[in-house]
Amino acid sequence: MGNNQTHASILSSMASSSDTGDSYSTRPDGYQIRRTRYIVITGSVMSGLGKGIFSASLARLLEAHGYTCNLIKMDGYFNEDAGTLSPYRHGEVFVLDDGTECDMDIGTYERFIDKDLCQFNIFTNGRLLKRINSLERRGHFRGGDVQFFPHVTGEILKFVRESSMHYKADFTLVEIGGTVGDEENRSYIKAMSELHYEEGSDLVFFINLVWVIEASHLNEQKTKAAQHGTQLLTESGIHPDMIVCRSEHEVQAKAMAKLGERLRIRKGYVVDCHNLDTIYRVPKLIKKQRVDELVLKHFNLDKREIGSGWDGYLDRYINRKRTLKVGLTGKYLGPRDTYASIHNAIEHAATGLGVKAEVVDIPTDEIESGNLDVKEAIELVSGIIVPGGFGKRGAEGKIAAIKYAREQSVPFLGLCYGFQMAVIEYARNVCGLPGADTTENNPDTDEPVVCLLPEQYEIEGIGGNMRLGGRDICVKNETKAHALYRNTRLFSSSGTVRERFRHRYELNPLYRELFEKNGLVFSGWAPNQPIMQILEIPEHPFFLGVQYHPEFTSRPMSPNPLFSGFIKSCLDRESPT
Repeated sequence: MGNNQTHASILSSMASSSDTGDSYSTRPDGYQIRRTRYIVITGSVMSGLGKGIFSASLARLLEAHGYTCNLIKMDGYFNEDAGTLSPYRHGEVFVLDDGTECDMDIGTYERFIDKDLCQFNIFTNGRLLKRINSLERRGHFRGGDVQFFPHVTGEILKFVRESSMHYKADFTLVEIGGTVGDEENRSYIKAMSELHYEEGSDLVFFINLVWVIEASHLNEQKTKAAQHGTQLLTESGIHPDMIVCRSEHEVQAKAMAKLGERLRIRKGYVVDCHNLDTIYRVPKLIKKQRVDELVLKHFNLDKREIGSGWDGYLDRYINRKRTLKVGLTGKYLGPRDTYASIHNAIEHAATGLGVKAEVVDIPTDEIESGNLDVKEAIELVSGIIVPGGFGKRGAEGKIAAIKYAREQSVPFLGLCYGFQMAVIEYARNVCGLPGADTTENNPDTDEPVVCLLPEQYEIEGIGGNMRLGGRDICVKNETKAHALYRNTRLFSSSGTVRERFRHRYELNPLYRELFEKNGLVFSGWAPNQPIMQILEIPEHPFFLGVQYHPEFTSRPMSPNPLFSGFIKSCLDRESPT
C-alpha cells in the first residue's frame, strides 16, 4: 500500500470487495464519505442520565446554526421495538407517524428539533438480529461465518449510514442507551469505535455523560464513579472528546477540573448539565458553556446562527403568572416517564397560555377499589385527562371519573382508551345500557359498545391488529374539534387533521345512531370508513374524547390544539368571565 493512498480510497476498496470472509462492506450503496459528521453520546455510572435530552438539546443548537440534524437511539434490549414493553420499563411507548413504536427519547428528539421522525431513528438488538438473520437466510454472506466482527458491528454501521443518507444529514447524533459496561450495548460501543476508524477522527466526536455524586454528609461532589465509568469506555476503544456532568445541583468547577485532569479531557470540554425545572432550559445551559461552538470547532465548521423561537418559549415559561391543577386519571402513575408526552403536552399548552399546570395523579385503580373517593379527588383539580392504556385494571375507576366530570361540568379530555371509557360511561348512564362494556375487558358483554372491528379479527400476534401511526381524520364543521384544529399546523386544506394512533378497539358502529339520538356528537371520523374518532358534548364546557394520541404531536412552540383548548377551559372554570 502506498503511503499516499487516501483514507477515502481505502474505504472505497473495502466497499468493492466481496462480502465473504473477513472483508465486509459497511457502507450502503451511494454513501458519500465526509457528507455527514457523527456525534456519539454515551452514558456512564448509571442509566437514566438524560442522554436523550442532552442529545436533542445539542441537535437543537446545531439546527439553529443552519445545519440539518438526524438523531438515532440505539437500545440494547432484544425486543424488535418498544411496542410490547411496559411503560414502567423504559417509560411510555412513543409512536411515530410511520407507525414505529419506539423509546420515549425519540419523542424528545421530535419536540426539540420540530421534525417528524421515522423507523430510521431507532435501532435495537432485536432489529439487529432480525436484520442479520434475514441476510444470512438469503445467502448474503456466501457461505462465510457470521461473526461479531465484521458482520454484527458492520450492520450497525450500515444502519447509521442509511439513516444519515435518508435525512441527508449534516450531523447524525447517535445516542447509545443504557450504561457503558452493559453487555447489551457492547456491540454498539464497538461499532462506534469502528465508525471513528473508518470515517476519521475529524468526522466523529464522542461525548460521555456522567453522574457526579453529591455526598451531603461531606458537603462535596465526588467524581470517582464518573472517572471509573469513563475509563471503562476508554478500555472499550472510545476516548471521549467531551464530558457532560449530570448532577442534582450545579457542578462545582473543582469537580469538573478534576475530571478533566484525570481523564485527559481538554480544558473547556468538561461541562455542567445539572437538573433544571424544565428540560427546555437545557439548550440554553449548554450553549452558555459553548458546547455547540466546541463541536463545530472540532469539525472545522463555521458558526452561523440563524436563531429560533426557543427563547420566546422560555420567556413565556419564566413569566407564568398562575398555577393550575390538572388531574391525570390513570393507572401507570408514579414515574413521570410513563406518561411523558402527556406531561410535555400539558406544559406546552399551559406555557402558551401563560400559566403553570401542576399535574395531580389520580389513581383510577384506587377509585375502583373504593380507597379513593372520586368526588374528593376531582374537586382538587380544574379538569381531568383520562390517558391511553390497555386492560381491565382501573377501567371502572376511569368510568367513574368521567361520569363525575360530565355531570359536574368539569373539563374532560379523553385520550385513546379515555375515548373508549367515555363511550361506555355515556352508554350506561345516558343511553340506558347499564351492561355496556368493551369486549377487551368483557368478551361476553350483552352491549359491546366498544369492540374489535371485523377486519381486525383476522390479524394475529400481539399488536398485530393494532392501528398504528399517523392517519387522517375528517372533522365536522361547526364543532368544538373543528374550532380547535382550524388554523393550526395539523389542519389541512382538505378539512382533515393528521394525528397518531395506537389502539385495537373501536366504537361499535351499530350503536352510533343511539349515541347521537342521546346528544353525543361524533365530530371526527376516518375518511371513507364508519370509524368514529372524536366525540364531544356540545353543551358541556369541555367534554372531548379522541381515539388517538394528540400528545405525540405537541411541540413547545406549537402545542397540540386539543391540549390548549382543554387548559383554556380549565382556566375559564377557575376564573369565569
